[in-house]
Amino acid sequence: MLPNLVWLGYSTLPAWLLGAAVLVALAVDRWLGEPPVRWHPVVWMGHYLGWGGRWVQARTRHSAFVAPDYKAFWLGALVWIGGAVIVLIVSCTLQQVLLAAAAVPLELGQGAWAQIGAGVLAALMLGLLLKPLLSWALLCSEVLAVERALRPAHGGSLASGRERLRWLVSRDVAALTETQVRESVIETLAENFSDSVVAPLFWFVLLGLPGAALFRFANTADAMWGYRGVYQGQNWEWAGKWAARADDVLCWLPARITGLLLLALAPQRWRQLRREAARTPSPNSGWPMAAMALALGLALHKPGVYALNASGCQPQPTDTAAAIRRAQNSLLALVLIAYPAIILIVFLIHHVQ
Repeated sequence: MLPNLVWLGYSTLPAWLLGAAVLVALAVDRWLGEPPVRWHPVVWMGHYLGWGGRWVQARTRHSAFVAPDYKAFWLGALVWIGGAVIVLIVSCTLQQVLLAAAAVPLELGQGAWAQIGAGVLAALMLGLLLKPLLSWALLCSEVLAVERALRPAHGGSLASGRERLRWLVSRDVAALTETQVRESVIETLAENFSDSVVAPLFWFVLLGLPGAALFRFANTADAMWGYRGVYQGQNWEWAGKWAARADDVLCWLPARITGLLLLALAPQRWRQLRREAARTPSPNSGWPMAAMALALGLALHKPGVYALNASGCQPQPTDTAAAIRRAQNSLLALVLIAYPAIILIVFLIHHVQ
């Protein structure tokens, strides 16, 4: 029998209601946006990781050129695992409470309408809990803000565009040209479409709320700890290695799914996508970025690091909006795929159990 902790919900809630939770999360994201900071679970994860990071750094060697610091590695792993356990316990408990509440009318022998109402309410609440673990509307807003900041017609300038881009990337933006700013923001859109939208939905479809919550924790840890060498005075070479590798593992399949979706599942271009994706140092981020470059016919560069679709055109002002539309269509395709995926998982679990 499959462990209830992992497959919690799929054997007690109809597949269409689980799919409805995805639609609720995306609708809330579109129309209501992010929850207040004080109630945002990703902010809570960040507070934990900030505290844990300071604790680990106090016990880490601060020279970047030293032998492997296994103590820092295992301390970082310990703090990461502790946070992951907390996230799993909380998310499993919340999902169990919702599904138990949905089952009450059935256990009491109440009518079909009462059972349907309880199930719909559970799906709505599950969608509300899923929403903070993904972010599409905010990503689009921030990407468009960079484009507006570049345009003189909107009172913008290259300096304003660089400054706005700084909110989204960790790279040095001081010397970027206008073309390079657009390249960076389109790359950021593609990479974060994978990390902030596709991956949370993928893990929710596969493992429910605990899967999405664990992924969001791992991705947040990588964003805060996953640096090579010294970053802002802190040495993450070994202290952040566990977090970086965990994120690589959890992003591996979603990144490739994102790439295929952005290319509209065109089999004739998969080999080219694989070749271009391999040009980046990351095992995952190259897939959505290369797919976006190929889909729009653009060349995307990170100076001194990689060039994706080098024979493509330089991004123009209209290409930022085109990239958003491409990702939006890919999201629609993902939702359409998610429904039969949930039905298949429910079917398999019922038969295995």
